[in-house]
Amino acid sequence: MANVRFLAPRRFDFARDSFAFANELLWEYRPDPARGTMTFARRQPRPLYAHRCFVLTRAARQFLYHARFDSALAPADDETYRRQICQTMARNPRQACEPARQIVFPGFASLREFSRDRESVLKACCGGAWQSYFLRSHWRMVLPISREHQFLTATGLAEAIAQGHSPLVHLVRFPALTINHGMILFAVRAEPQGWEFMAYDPNDPLQPTTLRFDRARGTFSLPPNNYWAGGPLEIIEIFRSWWF
Repeated sequence: MANVRFLAPRRFDFARDSFAFANELLWEYRPDPARGTMTFARRQPRPLYAHRCFVLTRAARQFLYHARFDSALAPADDETYRRQICQTMARNPRQACEPARQIVFPGFASLREFSRDRESVLKACCGGAWQSYFLRSHWRMVLPISREHQFLTATGLAEAIAQGHSPLVHLVRFPALTINHGMILFAVRAEPQGWEFMAYDPNDPLQPTTLRFDRARGTFSLPPNNYWAGGPLEIIEIFRSWWF
């Protein structure tokens, strides 16, 4: 029963269901093309909202699963929104509620719009940085991850998205930990060599990113960006069962 997919909620839409603000980076990363690595230096001044990648991906799906927005209603005060956000975050992260039980956020058309206007309230209520470190799923990355495991993961993710689900994934290189990050997958396209997944990366609120899976190599890869030099990594689906 742990692998049963529940009835899908509405599909994640980047322009509607992502946050308008970013998970900030504590380090400035600079690519070294010759070595295919990143050099880094501590960012100054120190960012105030960092280490929340798993917090934001979980929160975005909590809103997808348990909330809806109604711009026809009058906006509420911050205390009302604070209470509603906390209620949304406290609900089951692995199963969407029935539409009749969704928490209604008045005065806004989407999470994107809401987060642009009430950024400080959301940042205060969605969760602290410690919640990105103490995830139930983190135990899995210390065990070997085989190419067969990654093929089964890619197949399962593609099937879930085709059914309307929006899986949360943990991107990792262990034990190096050159990447230890969370994203939401919301679209997939079959390619001759595997699959291309579209993802919401909480580090980049401006545009979706892509993850690819190479079937022959049994390997996921992420292109270069402002915190990753690009290349292969492992993927673990999280908030899927009570073990993850």
